[in-house]
Amino acid sequence: MSLAQGPSELTGIKQESQTPKMAVGTPAIWSSVKHVFGAMSVGNGLKALLNLNQKGGIDCPSCAWPDPDKHRSPIGEFCENGAKAIAEEATNLKVGPAFFQNYTVNQMAAKSDFWIGKQGRLTHPMYIGEGSQHYEAISWEEAFKLIAKELNTLNSPDEAVFYTSGRSSNEAAYLYQLFVRALGTNNLPDCSNMCHESSGVALTETLGLGKGSVTLDDFNQAEVIIIMGQNPGTNHPRMLTALEKAKQNGAKIVSINPLIETGLLGYKNPQTIQGMLGGGTTLTDIYIQIKINEDLALLQALSKTLIEKHSVVNQVLDTDFIEKNTEQFELYKSHLEKLDTKELLADSGVPQEQFTALSQLLTEKSKIIVCWAMGLTQHENSVATIQEVVNLLLLKGSIGKPGTGTCPVRGHSNVQGDRTVGILHKPSEALNVALEKKYNFTPPQKHGFDVVEAIEAMYNEKASVFVALGGNFLSAAPDTEYTAEALKKCSLTVQISTKLNRSHLIHGKKALILPCLGRTDRDLQNEVSQYVTTENSMGVVQKSEGVLTPPSEHIMSEPAIIANLGHYTFGNRFEIPWLTYATNYGKIRADISETISGFKDYEQKLKQDGGFYLPNGPREGVFTTDTGKAKFTVNNYARKDLKPGEFLMMTIRSHDQFNTTIYGLDDRYRGIFNERRIVMMNPEDMLQKGFSNYQKVNIFNRFGGVERKAEGFIVVPYNIPKGCVATYFPEANVLVPLKQIAIGSQTPASKSVVVSIIKQ
Repeated sequence: MSLAQGPSELTGIKQESQTPKMAVGTPAIWSSVKHVFGAMSVGNGLKALLNLNQKGGIDCPSCAWPDPDKHRSPIGEFCENGAKAIAEEATNLKVGPAFFQNYTVNQMAAKSDFWIGKQGRLTHPMYIGEGSQHYEAISWEEAFKLIAKELNTLNSPDEAVFYTSGRSSNEAAYLYQLFVRALGTNNLPDCSNMCHESSGVALTETLGLGKGSVTLDDFNQAEVIIIMGQNPGTNHPRMLTALEKAKQNGAKIVSINPLIETGLLGYKNPQTIQGMLGGGTTLTDIYIQIKINEDLALLQALSKTLIEKHSVVNQVLDTDFIEKNTEQFELYKSHLEKLDTKELLADSGVPQEQFTALSQLLTEKSKIIVCWAMGLTQHENSVATIQEVVNLLLLKGSIGKPGTGTCPVRGHSNVQGDRTVGILHKPSEALNVALEKKYNFTPPQKHGFDVVEAIEAMYNEKASVFVALGGNFLSAAPDTEYTAEALKKCSLTVQISTKLNRSHLIHGKKALILPCLGRTDRDLQNEVSQYVTTENSMGVVQKSEGVLTPPSEHIMSEPAIIANLGHYTFGNRFEIPWLTYATNYGKIRADISETISGFKDYEQKLKQDGGFYLPNGPREGVFTTDTGKAKFTVNNYARKDLKPGEFLMMTIRSHDQFNTTIYGLDDRYRGIFNERRIVMMNPEDMLQKGFSNYQKVNIFNRFGGVERKAEGFIVVPYNIPKGCVATYFPEANVLVPLKQIAIGSQTPASKSVVVSIIKQ
C-alpha cells in the first residue's frame, strides 16, 4: 500500500440497474439535511444554512456559481453540495493535540481520504520535526519564527513555493501575493494551474480577458445554451435553476459529454411544486455522447458547416460583427476548407443525425452561450479546443450581446478572485508598477513556477520550502507518487488549513499545520467583527461574513496568519502595515482599491445589494487584445490513436465529493454506491477484454517510459463510448503524468490519460 495514495481495499460496491433521469428533488433535500444536522447542532445548522448565499451572508465555500442579483430564496439559496460543504466545515468534531498523539502520521496516511476528512476541524498549530512520527502542539509565535527563519536563510527566494487554493478570500490572497513578492519571488502556483488555466490562456489570446463574458441574466435571454465537458448536477447544482428558467423562456439546451449525466437530463426544483410533486423539467434537447477529447473535431465540423451554409443562404453568419470586431477570419475559413467533415464526425463518434440537428439549430439562432468545465480544460489540446469554442461564437456574433457569450464554469468559490487580486506566477506589468508605487519596493520580474514546475523544482531539490494557503496539494496534483517524493524532499512544508488532509501526512523534513477560520466562522479582530470578499464565476465581488463560533480559540484567520508571517519575516523592512492588516480587513480592501484594476471605491461598492460587477470588456463587445479586435485562431486537429489494449481514461468526481474532499462513498446520479475504486467501461470493451462485472484489475500508464500503477480497482459496466474509461480522482491521479500537459497552459491532461487495464 502506498501512503501517498491511501488504502486500496474495496468497500463493497452496489450498482443500480438504471440511473436516475432527474436530478435534485426530495433525495437532494434529504441528503442535505442528513449531512448538516448529522455534523452540527440544529441551531448552528439552521443559522449557517439561512445565511448561506444570502446578501451579506456566508458565501458558499463550495462552487463559484453566481447568486441571483435580485431575489434570493430566504430559506434555501443553496444546493446539496453547498450543504455538504457547510457540514464539513462547521462540524462539531475536532482534531487537536490529543488526536495527533493517538496516531502516527503513517497510521493516518494508511487511512482513506474519506476517513481523514471526517475527523473534524483542526484546533491548534501543530509541528512535526525530522524523524518524528507525531505532530505536537506549537505556539503561533514559535511557528511564525520557524517559517521566517527558513525563508530568511534561503540562498534565493526562488527556493520557496507558495501554493493557493480557490477557497481563500480576496483579502487573504492579496496579502499572500504581497508577502511572496516582498520576499522576492513569483513562485505562486495555484489551483487554476490544474483546472481553468487553459480557459484563461485561450480567452486572453482571443478576446483579451481570461474570464467568461456572461451574466446570470444572459441565461434568461439565450436561444441556445451548449454545455460541454461539464456535469452541473454534481459539480454546480444551482446552475440547474438557471437552465430551468432558460428552458421556460424558450432556450434550447445542448449537452456534449462522454457520459450521460443525470443533471443534464432533467431537474426537479426543490423550491417549486412541480419540482417536488411533479415530473420536473426536462433540460437537454440534444444530447451528444462524444468520445473523450473529440470536442475540437466536432466544433470544427460545426463551424465548417455554418460557413458552407452561409455561402448558400447568406444569413447564417453575422458578417457585420465579423468585419467590425474580428480579424483573421479568412485565414480561419481557409483552414476549415481543407478539412473533411465526415472524417471529423467519424473521429468524434457523433451520429450524423445529431450533428445535423445541432448544426441546423445553430444556423437558425444567434443568441448562443457555450459553457464548459474541466472536460474541456484538461487535455493536451485544451487551449486549442476552447479557442475553437470562441471561433464558433465569433462566427455567429455571439459575444458582447445580451443572451450570448463564453461561460467557463469555475470550481472553487474564489478561484477567480484569487487571480484577480494577484495570485499569478506570471504577473502583469501593471500589477508590478502598482505594487511598487504603493509599497516602495521593486517586485520581482522573473516568472515563477506553476504547479507542474513547482513539483519538478521540489523533486530536483531546487525548492526546499513549500507553503499552501488552503487546499490538499498532494491529492489534487498529478503523478501522486512523484509529487509525494517532491514534498518529502523539502526542508519545510506548511499547510494553512481548516481540516486534516493527506498533504499534512506526506510532508517535508519539518512540517507545520496552521489551523485557520472557515467561511462559516465569526471573525473577531480586537472584538470587531470582520468580513471578507470573494468573486464568483461571472465577476461579481461580494461580502462573506461568518456567523458561527469558531471551533477553537487557538485558530487564526487566513489574513491574520499571512499578516503575522509578514511581520515576523520582514519586520520593518518594507512600507507594509502587516499588523494593521491582521486586525483591520478594511485597510486591506483600501489598498486593493489602490493597486488592483476594477476595485476603485471598493468598500463603497460593497454596500450595493449583492455586491458589484468587475469590468469585463468582452461582455460589452470590447476586446482588449493587442489589436483591439477578437481573433479567429487556426487550431490543428490531431487524431488520438490508441494501440490495441489501450483506453483513454478521464478522471471525474463522484456526486459525494467536491474537488479532493470526499463527503461520502455514493455516486447517486450514476447509480453507483459504497465504492470509489472503480473504472467505468463500455460493456462491449469488457467483453472483448474478457472482464466480468466488478472484475478486480490494476490500471497502468506508461507515458514517458515511466510505469504508473493504480492497484485494486474494479470494472463497472457503464454507458461510455468504446475505447473510453472513467475513474474517480484523487484515487486515479497516480496515473496522470506530470509532464503530459496542455500546450500553452501547462495544465495536467487529467482527462486524456492513456491506460492499459490488466486483471489482478
